[in-house]
Amino acid sequence: MSTEPSRVLRFQENGEPLDVLLDEQAEVADPPSGSIRVHVIATGLNPADWALTTGFLPGPLPRGVGYDVAGVVESIGDGVAATHVGDVVFGSADLSLPSAGVAELAILNHWAAVPTGLDPVQAATLPMVAITTAWTLDVLDLQPGTTLLVNGAGGMVGYAMVQIALRRGLKVIATAGPAFTRDLEAFGAQVTAYGDGIVERVRAITGGAGVDFVLDASRANSGSLGDFVALTGGDPQRVMTISNHAGADELGARVNLRELRTAALAPADEVFAEFGELAARGEFHLPIAEVFPFDRWRDAVERSVSGHPHGKLVLLAPPAA
Repeated sequence: MSTEPSRVLRFQENGEPLDVLLDEQAEVADPPSGSIRVHVIATGLNPADWALTTGFLPGPLPRGVGYDVAGVVESIGDGVAATHVGDVVFGSADLSLPSAGVAELAILNHWAAVPTGLDPVQAATLPMVAITTAWTLDVLDLQPGTTLLVNGAGGMVGYAMVQIALRRGLKVIATAGPAFTRDLEAFGAQVTAYGDGIVERVRAITGGAGVDFVLDASRANSGSLGDFVALTGGDPQRVMTISNHAGADELGARVNLRELRTAALAPADEVFAEFGELAARGEFHLPIAEVFPFDRWRDAVERSVSGHPHGKLVLLAPPAA
């Protein structure tokens, strides 16, 4: 098996990202069967990237970071059809390898073509948000007309969930700060502030009726799931969280990751293609807070781990040698 040299961002030991991430050279092997290798254009950053460095999904080290990738196909593994060298694609990097998406070269396990009308940098923001949003809403299988509260809609998963839930005919109430209130209202959601008094504010919107279901897309351990259980009439099974696992266990609420592991889900490639087409037509959007050149990766990581990026952060590929 041949390899190609690549500048990569990866970690040799677990710890906080700014303490353990290293800008290194690595050899990236030919793509395995069913995979492709791309020259990276841009990588969208996610909180999950930094969870990896601190020990989430442990595995052999060194490991790369960066799940969301857009790039130009450079090599194709056995069994791959309908993709050609030179195609511009976006998709998910293999996070089990010594090099992932923040690199010159990346191995993608799932991908879709970047459609006409969509900038590859924008496409690089989509993959993780797309599958988290689509798969979670698929598992819930809420019927049109259902009233859904999305907590944390100022974060990118919550921001996406509002858009897709509305497309599916749900009535959406969203909690968010002022940065994205206007966007969320333009999509068609009713927006209120998060934090203390949320029960009273939501009931004021619904005329005292509460909500049918709550999706908590907030940062880990922010806010009380107990308030959301109260808004559903005391039924914790009508509350699902993407990150507040400890609170869910205490109250008997649902955790999306646990249910996704056993659910029959649409293939990631199909989800990527759907969201790419929606974005190209202007029917789905994720705001980009800042695009960083590779040499400013520390600034990008620092802003991401702050918990307040105010949109997606994107890191461009290293410049060619």
